[in-house]
Amino acid sequence: MESEHFQTWCERLYESKASEMLLYGRALGLSHGEAEDVLQETFITLMRLPETPRNPSHYSIRTFRNRALNYKRTLWRRLTREFESLRWFEREPDETEAERRAMRCLEQLPPDQREVIVLKIWHAHTFEEIAGLLEISPNTAAGRYRYGLQKLKAWMKEQNYERFEFSGERASQMEAAAAL
Repeated sequence: MESEHFQTWCERLYESKASEMLLYGRALGLSHGEAEDVLQETFITLMRLPETPRNPSHYSIRTFRNRALNYKRTLWRRLTREFESLRWFEREPDETEAERRAMRCLEQLPPDQREVIVLKIWHAHTFEEIAGLLEISPNTAAGRYRYGLQKLKAWMKEQNYERFEFSGERASQMEAAAAL
């Protein structure tokens, strides 16, 4: 019975967080395929735990991050990743040109700023939660977020568009971030 409960917990966590974790892997510099591999390793690890962690979402993201950083350390993977970095986000058929430009701007941010922005906007974490995940202070997390958004806004103004033309939930997330 306990193992059924645990399996259900892992399945629910996967269904609710997998796509966010893949995007986070991309923000950490992994290719889409590498992020999928790390995601699979993360959930295999979670399924082997003797009991459910106290904060499953935090634990899973922390586990994913540690595995992603370990994955990135080899030279061969670094070379493959640099080639793959040309396609940081997977294209979607309904994305607009403005959305593609915004994603290109996000790709240009330093990895530490990009990482905090993805965790804040797409994962809806607080600066306190981000600080715990990255082992930095909440002020450092907020600073990386603020500086990253300032760079995004400046780049986007250079490209002569003030308003995002996104669709769906991503639109409201990016518009809210740009208003800060």
